Amino acid sequence: MQPGESPGFLLWHATLRWQRGIAAALAPLGLTHVQFVLLACTWWMNGQGERPNQQALARQAGTDVKMTSQVLRTLEQKNLIAREVDPADTRAKRLHVTGPGAELAPRAIAAVEEVDARFFGPVPLDDTLNLLGRLAHPAGTS
Repeated sequence: MQPGESPGFLLWHATLRWQRGIAAALAPLGLTHVQFVLLACTWWMNGQGERPNQQALARQAGTDVKMTSQVLRTLEQKNLIAREVDPADTRAKRLHVTGPGAELAPRAIAAVEEVDARFFGPVPLDDTLNLLGRLAHPAGTS
């Protein structure tokens, strides 16, 4: 089998190309890809009336809890996210997007959506969502 016939090899190359596009779009906004994901997820969850703790945010974002905590510290230093002690559990931190974070999140989302539109544009949206949904959540897994 040639490398170009290997689904894993093609996925690897496609992922790298997509990640380069995302990184280039987010760099002028001062965000890395993982910072963007955690900011956008927090912004979205806050918009749903939630003040997630770090574990809930990591679950939503699909990230490792320890790495999430480290990245949140950086976002807090950038004044994009605030972490407050949970009154019900003093070990937990509740998260909310600050004013500057609330202004940046939609701009960053728009930049990422533009990259996605260009990257995934050659394939019909329903086909893309069906394939990626099946790969991300195979039958019988959560």
